[in-house]
Amino acid sequence: MDLKEIFADKKVTVMGLGLLGRGIGDAAYLAEMGAEVVVTDLKNEVDLHDSVKQLQQFENITFVLGEHRVEDFRGRDYILVAAGVPMHSVYLEHAREAGIPLKQSAAWFAELSKVPIIGVTGTRGKSTVTHMIHHVLSEVTGEKILLGGNVRGVSNLQLLKEVREDSLCVMELDSWQLQGFGWAKLSPQVAVFTNFMEDHLNYYQAGGKSKEEAMQQYFADKANIFRYQDESGVFITTPEVFEQAKQLTGVSIGQEVILADASVIPEDSLLAMPGEHNRLNAALAYEALLALSVTEEEIFVGLASFPGVPGRLEYLGERDGIKIYNDNNATTPQATIQGLRAVGSIDDKNVILIAGGAFKGIDSAELLTEIPKYCKQVVLLPGTGTDSIKGTLRAKVYETMEEAVKVGLAYGKSGDILLFSPGFASFGLFKNEYERNDQFIQCLNQVEEE
Repeated sequence: MDLKEIFADKKVTVMGLGLLGRGIGDAAYLAEMGAEVVVTDLKNEVDLHDSVKQLQQFENITFVLGEHRVEDFRGRDYILVAAGVPMHSVYLEHAREAGIPLKQSAAWFAELSKVPIIGVTGTRGKSTVTHMIHHVLSEVTGEKILLGGNVRGVSNLQLLKEVREDSLCVMELDSWQLQGFGWAKLSPQVAVFTNFMEDHLNYYQAGGKSKEEAMQQYFADKANIFRYQDESGVFITTPEVFEQAKQLTGVSIGQEVILADASVIPEDSLLAMPGEHNRLNAALAYEALLALSVTEEEIFVGLASFPGVPGRLEYLGERDGIKIYNDNNATTPQATIQGLRAVGSIDDKNVILIAGGAFKGIDSAELLTEIPKYCKQVVLLPGTGTDSIKGTLRAKVYETMEEAVKVGLAYGKSGDILLFSPGFASFGLFKNEYERNDQFIQCLNQVEEE
């Protein structure tokens, strides 16, 4: 798609460059299209050195780093907002008062591309369901199915270059990206909402909100995935989420609603990822694919060849008879509980758990009850969340991933399971969850080479 007429000579402020590559790609796209771009980030030039280096070729990009300036949020045509910017940012308030449209890259892609979108959200399982749907569609059609949203290294604006007349896009959408769909008053044509649990309370309770108020706002952001669907849309979810959806004020649910049930996936179906929760993920993907006119046979054949998703109960093989699972993306206590139940056994109690990280405001009481049922040993990484559980577990904290992996493997014997399932956020010890994932893999490989 050639969108130069839309962007040429437009003044665009990119709020938040980040380290993951998505913001870099978005800023580059805007510059390539002829926009006058200001990139502003609270991180300084040292922290963002690698990101800035990739954009220095563009003479039409100005960098304002280590601060935000009010003038960069006035007299602009658009503000492109990165994920996680505080909802009540004074800079966004200035933009709103000036009538400047706020954009988020996933929703902006949907607006501009006008291609059918299959959107997937939920506290847990959204990545797995997104990739299941994308994999099966790719296998069935033999065509390039676009994949975007909250996908590592994928710039949603750069994805516009790949749009064709008959394109279809599957998008993983987190609550921040769905804020953008709310600003655009837009929802995907097929919306999948996997589940709703406590998460991101450190973000949503900012400003003194109660836990109840925070959860209501969190659900309201998630609800943008179906809020603006018309009658031709399809909303696929669980009975529990649907009950909450019906209670939203001012939302009329007139689209087709499909309630998913894990029982549609036969017990003997081949799934790469273990656990009852992944059978429900497969059921949600199944219903979305049926809504897209894929046959049952094609769906089950496609699901059988689905390789799983990196960092989500990803099986990494055995070391001296110890089975290793990478569940890096388990960033809440509930997600780690699901991981323990999926790969562990109460009878065998043979799991060595590597966990720990930064606190997100979520109660860990249930996790502390479940860990002793499945684990023979717990190895902890440092962080504010770790501080809240280490006393109860009486587990040792190791300062580096390398130490944690070596100790975890040393505790194991043939028939045991090493499960890396942090239960907390990555910030503090790592730049982000991707760096944490890569370090875990790297440390495993180093141990194997020694």
